[in-house]
Amino acid sequence: MRRSSAAPSWKDSAPLFAALGDETRLRVVARLSEEGPLSITQLTEGAGVSRQAVTKHLQVLAGAGLVKNARDGRENLWQLEPSRLVEARRLLDLISKEWDDTLDRLKAFVEKC
Repeated sequence: MRRSSAAPSWKDSAPLFAALGDETRLRVVARLSEEGPLSITQLTEGAGVSRQAVTKHLQVLAGAGLVKNARDGRENLWQLEPSRLVEARRLLDLISKEWDDTLDRLKAFVEKC
């Protein structure tokens, strides 16, 4: 694929997609998206993994900038960072457009032959 001048730094985007590349983390993101801010206890309920595992997954998501936590009394509530999801969508749209352009060029070439 050709790299356009508007292309983002893929190196900076790798942690974002690596964090989203795990089924458990995707379920956490989906729950936070659907239900809003949740505590680790709430996120652990029905997750099929331990509290420690949820904590580690949240740390990965936080490291990628996808979630953040805020203190609410004695609890930490975790919530999505929507700007990072918007960025992921923008990057996927960019990749999709580049593939569409490439396939259009291939189609034109094949039709010319």
